[in-house]
Order: sequence, then C-alpha cells, then structure tokens
Amino acid sequence: MGRKSKRRAGFTLIELMVVVVIIGLLAAATVLVVTDRLDKAKVKTTQATVKELATAVGFFQMDHGRYPDKLEDLVRMPAYAKAENWPKSGRYLDSVPKDGWDRDFIYRAPGTNGAPYDILSYGEDGREGGDGLNADLWNHDAGKR
Repeated sequence: MGRKSKRRAGFTLIELMVVVVIIGLLAAATVLVVTDRLDKAKVKTTQATVKELATAVGFFQMDHGRYPDKLEDLVRMPAYAKAENWPKSGRYLDSVPKDGWDRDFIYRAPGTNGAPYDILSYGEDGREGGDGLNADLWNHDAGKR
C-alpha cells in the first residue's frame, strides 16, 4: 500500500512572509501617491480660494470706490461703507475662508510693488518664501503654478 505523505497542504512561512512584504510595498506606494495628490489638492484649493477672494475684493472696490481694510470687511459691513452700496445678500462672502492648510490668508491694502492689494498664503510651511509646496501663493500669480 502507498505511503501517506506527512506534508500538509498550505503555505510555508517563507511564502507567507513574501506575500506580507509585497502587500507592505504596495501599501507604501499607495500612501505616497495619495499623499502627493492631497498636497497638490491643497495647492489647487488655495489658488481657487485666492481667486474667489480677489473677485470679492474687486466687487467691494466697485461698490465702495476703495479696497477693504481687511478680509472681514467682506463679511460684515464696516463703518466706512455706505449701506446703499452694500450687497442685498448682506455680504460679499459668507465667511472668510482659510487656505488649504487651514491658516488665515494674508491681506494687505495697499499691496506690494504698486499693487492695490495683496492676498497670499505662505504655503504648506506657513513661512514666507519657499519652493514647491512651501511656495507662497499670491493673487498676482494665481493659476501660474
């Protein structure tokens, strides 16, 4: 009669370890891709918000003949604004938005280099200057990145 093999069906420890390593490598690659996409989305969101703010500032200037002193003036009517020029909706913006990294935008009126105003985000690192994700995002160059 034939001998029965004592070897059991299933995977060896080496085979299981190889599978676990492959799964780990795939997971790491996925995390890198997703993180990169999220970072780029924050930049795009910030650029779009800068454009939205610039549009609201432009409407404010057309209605009042001057630029707002601060971004909050787009939400609540400042003392220097005339009620008859204020939008019927009660505001130019529902609220002052944050940048893609949940920080306040910087607004200056007058702006730098002869510009009537500046709207900017200091990028991911929150500090002036930088490259890549840390680069400053300005209303003067929105959409160039």
